[in-house]
Amino acid sequence: MAALGHTFPFYAGPKPIFPMDTTSATIIMIFLTALATFIVILPGIRGKTRLFWLLRVVTGLFIGAAILAVNFSSEWSVGQVSTNTSYKAFSSAWISADIGLQVGLGGVNITLTGTPMQQLNETINYNEEFTWRLGENYAEEYTKAMEKGLPDPVLYLAEKFTPRSPCGLYRQYHLAGHYASAMLWVAFLCWLLANVMLSMPVLVYGGYMLLATGIFQLLALLFFSMATSLTPPCPLHLGASVLHTHHGPAFWITLTTGLLCVLLGLAMVVAHRMQPHRLKAFFNQSVDEDPMLEWSPEEGGLLSPRYRSMADSPEPQDIPLSEASSTKAYCKEAHPEDPDCAL
Repeated sequence: MAALGHTFPFYAGPKPIFPMDTTSATIIMIFLTALATFIVILPGIRGKTRLFWLLRVVTGLFIGAAILAVNFSSEWSVGQVSTNTSYKAFSSAWISADIGLQVGLGGVNITLTGTPMQQLNETINYNEEFTWRLGENYAEEYTKAMEKGLPDPVLYLAEKFTPRSPCGLYRQYHLAGHYASAMLWVAFLCWLLANVMLSMPVLVYGGYMLLATGIFQLLALLFFSMATSLTPPCPLHLGASVLHTHHGPAFWITLTTGLLCVLLGLAMVVAHRMQPHRLKAFFNQSVDEDPMLEWSPEEGGLLSPRYRSMADSPEPQDIPLSEASSTKAYCKEAHPEDPDCAL
C-alpha cells in the first residue's frame, strides 16, 4: 500500500453528503412554499383581520411542519466525541476525527469527519444511515456496510444497534421509535382536523382538536423517554474516549410544539366560554351573518342553531274552531262565487 500513496484501493470512497436530511428539507420547502403563497394574498385582506390571519397561518404551518419534520428526523438522541481511533480493518493507521451519532425514530445516522479532513491521502467525511422502519432490515444493511469496507468507528457504532448485540439498543430504540412515531401521526391527523374546524363556525371543537394534537405529541415524548430508559446505557468506547448520548433537537422541538398546542387549545376553550364574540372576531367569523339564527356558545355554534326567542317573534293568534267554521259558512252564503270562500 505504500506504493499506492498510503491509500486503500479495495474500499469504496465516501459518498456525497447533503448538508441536511433530505426528507426534512423537503418538508420544510413544502411548508415554506405554502407560507409564501399565503403571504402573496395577504395584501387583499384589510384592517386588523390581516394581522390575525397572518398569525393563524404562521402558527398553523409551524405546528404541522414541526410534527412531520420530527417524525422523520434522526436527531431524537444525539452524541458526539473527538478522539484518535483506528481507521479501517487490516490497517494499523490511526486518525483524529469527530464521531457523531444521531438516533431517530426510524434508525441511526453515524458521521465520521476527520480533523483535519484530509488524512492518509484521502478525504475522511462519512455520513451513513441504518434504518429499522417497516420494510427495512437493519441487519442486512449492516452486512452491506461491512462488505463496503466502511471505517471501523462507523461499523463499531452500527454493530451496537444490531438485533443480536448484547447491548439491547436495537430493541430499546426500535420499540421507542415505533410508538412515538404512531403518536406523532395521530397528532398530525388531529392538526388537520383542527384546521378544518377552525375554518368553520365550530371553533370550540377546533380548540379541542388542537388540545388533542399537543397531548399526542407529549405522549410520543413519554413513550420515547420510557422505552429508552428501560435498559442501562451501553458504553460506546471509541479510542480513549466514550461517546455519551442525550436528547437532541427533535425531542425538544416536539416538547415545545406539544406545549404550544396544549396552551393554544386551552386558551381557545376558555375564550369560547368567557368571550365567544371576541374569539369569533379573531377568526373573522360574525354571529350576525344570519339574523334568523343565534349561535349558542355552549353548544358549539353551527351544529346547534337556536332560533330567535319568542319575545322577538310575533305572537300566534288562536282562533276557536267553532268560530272559524261559522265564518266560513257565512262567506259561502253571502259570496258563493268568491274563490277564496270555496277554500
